[in-house]
Amino acid sequence: MSFRNVSRRILASNPTQRVAALSFQLQKPFTRTMASVPSTMKGVIINKTGGPEVLEYKTDLPVPQPKDGQILIKNDYIGINFIDTYFRSGLYPAPSFPYTLGREAEGTVVSTGTGELHGFQEGDKVVWMDVGAYAEYSVIPAGKAVKVPSDMEPKIGAAALLQGLTALTLIREAHPVKKGDWVLVHAAAGGTGLWLTQLLKSVGANIIGTASTPEKVELAKKAGATHMINYSHEDVKSKVNELTNGQGVIAVFDGVGKDTFDLSLDILARKGSLMSFGNASGAVPPVTIARLSAKNLKLLRPALFGYLVTREEFEHYTKELFNFVLKDKLDVRIHEVYPLSQVAKAHEDLQGRKTTGKLLLDPSK
Repeated sequence: MSFRNVSRRILASNPTQRVAALSFQLQKPFTRTMASVPSTMKGVIINKTGGPEVLEYKTDLPVPQPKDGQILIKNDYIGINFIDTYFRSGLYPAPSFPYTLGREAEGTVVSTGTGELHGFQEGDKVVWMDVGAYAEYSVIPAGKAVKVPSDMEPKIGAAALLQGLTALTLIREAHPVKKGDWVLVHAAAGGTGLWLTQLLKSVGANIIGTASTPEKVELAKKAGATHMINYSHEDVKSKVNELTNGQGVIAVFDGVGKDTFDLSLDILARKGSLMSFGNASGAVPPVTIARLSAKNLKLLRPALFGYLVTREEFEHYTKELFNFVLKDKLDVRIHEVYPLSQVAKAHEDLQGRKTTGKLLLDPSK
């Protein structure tokens, strides 16, 4: 309600009503909202953990409202990541039910709350990382979004953000890779694997990648892998020893998990580092720490959000990532854009290792 209308109400009321009405209007949270925001939306929730069958597509979920320091975003494209399957399956516990999956999306700011909004206004094109992305609209803290560069094509932001930042922080923070380092990337043709391969090439590393099919081998080579091992018929450990003259690699980036963990430790060079950052094949069982002592190895279980705690960290790495994409022309490979209503199929394809590159959801369908 405008202040002009408030004044009219005041003039038409008795003194007690005037004070009460004005007090009510002034205490109401102020929210700037575009007129086109509906009251309900499409979205996907889970009410229990399990397989893809627990994903419930809804068309009547309430549109959330932004509070202090928050912005409401109409999502255009939503990123799918393995972490979504971990929460869906129960490997990672959901805080409560019903729960909305999804950690990243690209869209337009349609409403803002009060407080610190980091300069965001209605109409801004943004990408963001937080929670609750599997929906037409998401409310997030303003500090979790960044503006999409004006020269970036649609879809690229959603396809690049989480996996690209994962790969970038792995080679900058988890194990700072130097020119000439011998490193190995498991599942080098997967979503994060392709990012790692391209970024490692940009810093001059000697990259050994693994993949399961000739098509994936060729895809990873085109992305910059120096050497590829097709683990469906080649022995990874023997091939790594051959390529490194028996020394092993200084770093292994392992997003596969249980199936590759022991191998990853075995192929490390003395004083090498294993970055176990995913559970695509299942969670790694408990580890006896004494296994690291023979070669003075380092074992790290990094999480992306732990590297992006502050606004400064988030802005620094997203700026560097977008520079790689726009200036170095990194290939942001999109496997497929699925309708939100077909999210179960997308999860099945991702977990079935049928994909290369990024999977996106279109919340309008």
